Amino acid sequence: MSIPQSGGGPIEHHSQLAGYLEDGNKPKEDWRIGTEHEKFGYCKDTHEPIPYHGERSVLAVLEGLRDAHGWAPVLEDGNLIGLEKAGANVSLEPGGQLELSGAPLETIHGTCDEVNAHLREVKDVADRVGVGFIGLGAAPQWMHDDMPLMPKGRYKLMDSYMQKVGTMGRVMMRRTCTVQVNLDFASETDMVKKFRVALALQPVATALFANSPFFEGKPNGHKSWRARVWRDLDADRTGMLPFVFEDGMGFERYVDYALDVPMYFVYRDGKYIDALGMSFRDFMRGELPALPGEVATLSDWADHLTTIFPEARIKKFMEMRGADGGPWRRLCALPAFWTGIMYDASSLDAAWDLVKDWTAEQREALRVAASEDALQAKVDGINMHELARQVLDISEAGLRARARPGAEGLIPDETHFLNALRESIESGQTPADELLSRYNGEWNGDLSRIYGEYSY
Repeated sequence: MSIPQSGGGPIEHHSQLAGYLEDGNKPKEDWRIGTEHEKFGYCKDTHEPIPYHGERSVLAVLEGLRDAHGWAPVLEDGNLIGLEKAGANVSLEPGGQLELSGAPLETIHGTCDEVNAHLREVKDVADRVGVGFIGLGAAPQWMHDDMPLMPKGRYKLMDSYMQKVGTMGRVMMRRTCTVQVNLDFASETDMVKKFRVALALQPVATALFANSPFFEGKPNGHKSWRARVWRDLDADRTGMLPFVFEDGMGFERYVDYALDVPMYFVYRDGKYIDALGMSFRDFMRGELPALPGEVATLSDWADHLTTIFPEARIKKFMEMRGADGGPWRRLCALPAFWTGIMYDASSLDAAWDLVKDWTAEQREALRVAASEDALQAKVDGINMHELARQVLDISEAGLRARARPGAEGLIPDETHFLNALRESIESGQTPADELLSRYNGEWNGDLSRIYGEYSY
């Protein structure tokens, strides 16, 4: 979940809305990679989720990172709710999940170094206070009432609203984790092509990174329960966005979509003001009931864009949102996977050729099948395992063409970050398949074993 945005001053013309998105256009030499990942914290002796306050808590971890590793505090109503350092920030998800939102970096080598440094710092602090962290797409055992809601104003508002739309919103907030990558575009045309490829291939990422086969203490019938949760959350702000594939797609068309998404809040003077279900169109006219007579700003628009949750979305960059949180190696594999596809023209063309003839119904069916069956999914003759193999080959070719060396030139490119995914393709087994095999085998149904064997 995002922190308050800095977008700009009053909105005087409708064109500023699309202009805000268009300001994200960058020449290829300025394209960057931003990796975000979430993880669950738990008490090592009891395996219970950590609360906000206490000796073994979210607050203790944030304070430890601040004091021992040089992070600057981010406060809300006097509560420490995040940290900032060197273009990155650490923030809290609604149920206490800890998120790293990485700095925009030039290579996967750089973003992976950042992830590794962050996890080492977190482990250093967590070990001292008796806390562990684990990367999964969904909390394997905890119930709703086990999960404390973090002291952030937007979460209190969202928690109330989520009970009125869909059935899974509060589950998403408290008991799911993801890893995502943020990438750039050069122009409106480039954005549209990347957006279409991102949405169409998001089920492939869901399948390859499927890592949430357990929920409330038992297998749930899905390889990615996190992806299942997102399918029944809030139809106004989630999904595969069929309009992106229609003629006329561009920044203005996305603006029209975003304006029709009901608001959550307005942020003013350090406070979140309830605007649940209200219209941003009314806000632009100074007719928002929550703030009568006050005109929206570009910062309000930037905030509103963070409350829209499709499988891929745009702000001043593009976010790929379809993967479960996971083990250490896959936190670097996700940005590598998408960078190889999106940042090489030949690979982007090849990816588009794979998906350009799919219908909206096929894309949605693949989304459903990926959450249920991961690499074993099949839709209208499309075999997910074979599709994932083709897409991974495209990504690898793109990374090889980028030829970004690492380790002072000793590593010629970024392709080795795909090794974990290549292993899944060769074996046909995702992390979810491995977890289920161990649960039904050597663990003998003892799901508590997951903490000791799969924590960071």
